[in-house]
Amino acid sequence: MNQLPNSSEPDILSPWRLSVAPMLDWTDRHCRYFHRLLTRKTRLYTEMVTTGALLHGDQPRHLDFNTQEHPVALQLGGSEPADLAACAKLAQAWGYDEVNLNCGCPSERVQRGAFGACLMAEPRLVADGVKAMLDATGGHSVLPITVKHRIGIDRIENYAFVRDFVGTVADAGCQVFIVHARNAWLQGLSPKDNREIPPLRYELVHQLKRELPHLTIVINGGIKTDEEIAEQLQHVDGVMVGRQAYHAPWQMAAWDERFYGVPGPATAADRPAVEAAWMLYLERLHQAGIPWTSAMRHALGLWHGQHGARAWRQFWSDHRHRESSPLALAAQFWSRVDNL
Repeated sequence: MNQLPNSSEPDILSPWRLSVAPMLDWTDRHCRYFHRLLTRKTRLYTEMVTTGALLHGDQPRHLDFNTQEHPVALQLGGSEPADLAACAKLAQAWGYDEVNLNCGCPSERVQRGAFGACLMAEPRLVADGVKAMLDATGGHSVLPITVKHRIGIDRIENYAFVRDFVGTVADAGCQVFIVHARNAWLQGLSPKDNREIPPLRYELVHQLKRELPHLTIVINGGIKTDEEIAEQLQHVDGVMVGRQAYHAPWQMAAWDERFYGVPGPATAADRPAVEAAWMLYLERLHQAGIPWTSAMRHALGLWHGQHGARAWRQFWSDHRHRESSPLALAAQFWSRVDNL
């Protein structure tokens, strides 16, 4: 099946056709640089950053990124419209391609801050925040302001709830909604359980797109294989993949050609090319005095599913190597094995 409406015109496809989900402690700038060695077109997201951390903390630590990461979006956690507007202006000044508001995280810490999934119960407040961000940055055509949310909270499972939430926020100017197709249970489940126990209900997300065709609707939750991605793209504008992309990153190497009809980065030709480029990146960190091991953890799935992958992961996870040159270590490892 051809996944492109017109393979000779890949530019007509939504910029949100494929993306990697924002994942706390995972999708930092090093992770995103690694993913860019595999795909040029897939949209990348930062970890969620709270408005308080940006306004009162170390802005460069939270906002700095490599130019190779474009298109890259900043995900914000917050609910106060004035704070969201100030942070959106910061994102614009730093050169981000999008600001995404988190209305889907169910963790107790996030709930104590009165943002994340609990904001789905306050669509007017979300709308006010979106409008404030759009007003501060010049509108959607200048800097897209998007929302990531669930299909419901707790035991509210009727379609009208998510439809009314989306409709209210859309009236404020939001044109892109990334929908995790599960409810968020705000009591009694851990964030991990909230990604697994509430049932997936893709049909509700598909219905949103049918009833609101002028909006960009992106689906998220439990989608793993390329075949599943292709199936979802028959119903919605885009697919966001989470932990699958992180743990089996080589899957992304085929995405540009299959889903956008354009060549991927030269490094995506084969895994050794990706590894070689990644080692150069790690070496630059090492030479700058930046611990490279915190970056290397994001690439441990590169050889996932291949013979010898476990030995490769164990070698690069060995804490005794942390002071050594990554390039020297790579030469050392490959001198000991015939192939992987």
